[in-house]
Amino acid sequence: MRTIGELRAALGVGYGFPGDADDFEADLAREIDPTDPNRVVRLVEEFRGRIIARQDPGFDTAVDSAVAEIRTARGRPVTDDEQ
Repeated sequence: MRTIGELRAALGVGYGFPGDADDFEADLAREIDPTDPNRVVRLVEEFRGRIIARQDPGFDTAVDSAVAEIRTARGRPVTDDEQ
């Protein structure tokens, strides 16, 4: 994904997280600034990273593991119905 069009296409078919397609369009409208094109570049990089992360087969497992570790550290272990 090298262009805004490619990113839009990927988000439009459901890659990324729920709501990302709408969020991208809203954020893009806010970030367009002819005096600072780096704002759009950063936005594209962020959403491209979200798409890549969401497509990683180990992503959900890594998030679940991190949440369990945080809950355990805070003294609130994950219960069976939360897994």
